[in-house]
Amino acid sequence: MTVLETTSATTDICVAAPPAHPRPDGHDHYTISEVVEWTGLSAHTLRWYERIGLMPHIDRSHTGQRRFRNRDLDWLSFVGKLRRTGMPVADMVRYAEMMREGEHTYQQRQDLLEATRRDVRARIAELQDTLAVLDHKIGFYADAQRAPERA
Repeated sequence: MTVLETTSATTDICVAAPPAHPRPDGHDHYTISEVVEWTGLSAHTLRWYERIGLMPHIDRSHTGQRRFRNRDLDWLSFVGKLRRTGMPVADMVRYAEMMREGEHTYQQRQDLLEATRRDVRARIAELQDTLAVLDHKIGFYADAQRAPERA
């Protein structure tokens, strides 16, 4: 599959290949420090995500400590993918809000993700063009260094 090809419209790669979780469902209570270690995000970022509405409701222990679940780790993984697309945080928050609103927002969510995919494909095309220029220049310098040997 080339970079610009897509998978089947019925294939959801998030469902088809779920990440391995450190703990099985039902025993999946993680402290913020464990989530920091597992995701590479800072505790500050996790708290900020929660404050701006990007994270769903995070359970709390009887002492008030955040208790993340596997579903939260899955969501953070997806948010990380959205961040890598260059999607603005405001759009990610809007997407999260639409998810909380329910199934009647499916079309709006699909539209947002399709717009993001178009942006990603355009950036990929720009990068491929840039790569071709770099390859040309590298080839030029390699040939130039071999030229004196031929003479």
